[in-house]
Amino acid sequence: MMNYNKLFALLALRGMKKTDLLEVISPPTLAKLSKGASVTTDVLCKICEYLDCQPSDIMEYTKE
Repeated sequence: MMNYNKLFALLALRGMKKTDLLEVISPPTLAKLSKGASVTTDVLCKICEYLDCQPSDIMEYTKE
């Protein structure tokens, strides 16, 4: 299962809120991220471009 805690920690470190991501993703997609649900690589690319980071900076794999 993918875990996006690193994404939310990065946002906090930069003084941003989850809702700032709505500039590049939709509200349902943000909800998926908050729940740790699957999202497309296109979504991950948009987030990485927006935050100027790498995928490993925003997510990690954890065993269920």
